[in-house]
Amino acid sequence: MSEALIHLTPLDLAVATLLVVAAAGLSIVLGLGIERRLGIAALRTVVQLGLLGLVLERVFAVRKPVFVLAMLGAMIFFAGREAVARSTRRYPGIWMDAWFTMAASCLVVGGVVTQVVVGVEPWYDPQYVIPLLGMILGNSLNGISLALERLLEHLHSRAHEVELFLAFGATRSEALSEPLRTALRTGLIPVVNAMTAAGLVSLPGMMTGQILAGAPPLQAVAYQVVVMFMLAAANAMGSILITFGAARRLVAPDGSLRPGRLQEVGGRGRRRRGV
Repeated sequence: MSEALIHLTPLDLAVATLLVVAAAGLSIVLGLGIERRLGIAALRTVVQLGLLGLVLERVFAVRKPVFVLAMLGAMIFFAGREAVARSTRRYPGIWMDAWFTMAASCLVVGGVVTQVVVGVEPWYDPQYVIPLLGMILGNSLNGISLALERLLEHLHSRAHEVELFLAFGATRSEALSEPLRTALRTGLIPVVNAMTAAGLVSLPGMMTGQILAGAPPLQAVAYQVVVMFMLAAANAMGSILITFGAARRLVAPDGSLRPGRLQEVGGRGRRRRGV
């Protein structure tokens, strides 16, 4: 098996760009109206990944823990920001809950994988730490935002059910047991689907990347198994933290619901009204 990685030229990237152009063309022909969003997303992809590549080259060259930690801090900040931005409802403290959730799930699960499973030396080696923790943040972001959105939607549309439980003397945990379970199941749907389809319907990213780089298939499979289990743990931990954090802020310890704290968000993050 060849060990050489095929390098892509600007011409190769230009040809790949035609695929996005073709998708935008289909949107125009079919009147879908998503060509502008698709173009903006493609432009952001190129710019953001290009800047990331420049930063990573510098971080990999310097190999100092302070730069690795700064990079991880920035990634956690933007991941938490994106998780809140995807939610149509917010409450006071949602930003702190999102950042804490992202940091805890990323650092705990990532720490176990990089320091115990993979055994990275030194512990801050950016070639392993940044990509692995980046995968945790990027993939758990979807599950965390789905779980949060599902819980807030339940507390908005079915607040009377929660209040009824509370009126009959239920504790906070008893009144919220069903919405919390539903939110957690929703948050785990993406990673469970990915694990179910892996190897049958799709070749996951880590495995595909290693095979393209010339790694033996079985070794690539081993790394992919570690990654899939890592993402499942991070999604579960993150979904639990964000939903329990939201429940703690929206339902008082004495069991009373705080509906005035839940705000519906309109366009560009503007709060519209209390619910």
